[in-house]
Amino acid sequence: MMNASDAPVFDPELIARYDTSGPRYTSYPTAPHFVDSFDETALRTAIQISNEEPIPSPLSLYVHVPFCFSPCFYCGCNRIITRDIGRADAYLERLYREIELTAPLFDRDRVVRQLHFGGGTPNFLDLPRMREVLHVLGSHFHLSGDAHREFGIEIDPRYVDVDYIRGLGEAGMNRMSIGIQDFDPEVQRAVNRVQSVAQVAAIMRAGREHGFGSISVDLIYGLPHQTVARFTHTLDQVIALQPDRIATYSYAHLPQLFKAQRRLEREALPDASTKLALFGRTLERLTEAGYVYIGMDHFARADDDLAKAQRAGTLQRNFQGYSTHGDCDIVGLGVSSIGRIGSTYSQNARDLAAYYSALDTGHLPVVRGLQLTTDDLIRRELIGELMCHGEVDKAVFGARHDLRFDAYFADDLQRLAPLVADGLAVVDSACVRVTPRGRLLIRHIAMCFDAYLHGGDKRARYSKAI
Repeated sequence: MMNASDAPVFDPELIARYDTSGPRYTSYPTAPHFVDSFDETALRTAIQISNEEPIPSPLSLYVHVPFCFSPCFYCGCNRIITRDIGRADAYLERLYREIELTAPLFDRDRVVRQLHFGGGTPNFLDLPRMREVLHVLGSHFHLSGDAHREFGIEIDPRYVDVDYIRGLGEAGMNRMSIGIQDFDPEVQRAVNRVQSVAQVAAIMRAGREHGFGSISVDLIYGLPHQTVARFTHTLDQVIALQPDRIATYSYAHLPQLFKAQRRLEREALPDASTKLALFGRTLERLTEAGYVYIGMDHFARADDDLAKAQRAGTLQRNFQGYSTHGDCDIVGLGVSSIGRIGSTYSQNARDLAAYYSALDTGHLPVVRGLQLTTDDLIRRELIGELMCHGEVDKAVFGARHDLRFDAYFADDLQRLAPLVADGLAVVDSACVRVTPRGRLLIRHIAMCFDAYLHGGDKRARYSKAI
C-alpha cells in the first residue's frame, strides 16, 4: 500500500522517453476488445450468475445523459448538442423502460451503494426531470440510505444555480464533479467554455451547504493557449476553492475521431515540452497545497475517502476511475453506457436510434461486451493492484490463483525488465513494486502485463500517458 514516502518523482527526461499512448485501464480487457457476439442473453445470464453468488456484490448505477447545451471543442464524449430541453423527454421515456427491464433481473436485496450521472451534461435535465429520474430509480432499485453511499453527478456550472443544487441535495445526491478545465479567459474562449471563478465558487458553496460531502473538480492540460504561467494561476484559483478531489486530464487531440476538435487551432496547442511542464507544475502545486497523488490524473485531500482507502490498501479502480466502491457490480443505463457484472462487460448502443429501437421492441439495448477468461480475470486483478497499491506480493497472488507467479508471467516480466532498468519498478523474489519514479508512468508498467497488446489486435487508439 502507498504511503507518504511513495510520492511520485517527476523526471521530465524519463517521461519524455515514454511518450507513447496506452490504455487508462478503467477496465481490463479494455473496451476496444469488446465483441458484438456478447448480447442481451449473455447479459441476462451474467446477472443471474451474479445473483447466485454466496454474497452477491452491491450495485453501482451509471446513468448516461447525452445532451449538452453547447459544444466544448476539446470534447470526445458521446453527446448530442441541443438547447431544447424537451428533447430529453423521449430519451427519458426509453431510459425508464430500460430501468423497468433491468432492475427486476437483480435480487431486490442488492443495495445500490453508488450512483453516478455522467454525460454529456447531466444537469441538462432540469430539476423536475432529475427528481423524476431519481424517483424511478428508487422505485425499481434498492437505493442505499446510509452515510457511506456515493450518489454523484457531473456538473457544468454554466447551467446550474443554487436552487438546483439544493434540490439535488434534498433528493439524496451527495457528490458532485464540476468541469472547470481552465479559468484563463483566452483558453476558455478557444474551447468554447466560458465560466467564472465566482460561478464555480457559488456552486461549491451551495453544495457544501446542502449535503454534498465530496466535491471534485476537473482540469485539462494541453489546451490551446495554455502556458505554465497561466495554468499556474488556474491551479492557485482552484486550490483556493478547496475541492476534496482534483482530476487533471491530459488533452488528446484526435480531430479525425472527434469533429468538435477540428474547431481548435492546432498552432495554439502547447508543444510536447510545454505540455509536460504543465503536468509537472500541476503535480508540484497540488502536492505543495496538501493534496495526495492518488494515481494517473487524480489528487485528493489527505482526509478524503480516496486517500484513506489508498493508505489502507482498499482502493480500487473501475469505469469511473479510482473508487472506494470498486467491489460493486456496475449497471450501465442509457445510451452508450458500459456495465460490469461479475466476469463480464457490456455496452449499450452508442446512437439514439439503435438505443430507442431495442427498447421499443422490449429488448435491453446491449450491443457488445465481453465474457472474461480466467486469464483475463487474473490480469485484471494484477493490473488493478499495481495501479491502486503499487505492489503485488508474488506468493499471496500466486496462492490466490493457484499459479507460480514467475512462471505464469515470464513473458510479462521480460517485457518489464527495461522499465526495471530505468528505475520504474523493482522486481525481486517476493514482489513487483512500482517505485516513486514509476508512479507517473504506471500505465506503461501495466501495459507489460496486457496480453491483448502483445498478442492480439494492437490497432486500438489510446491517449498518451502524460
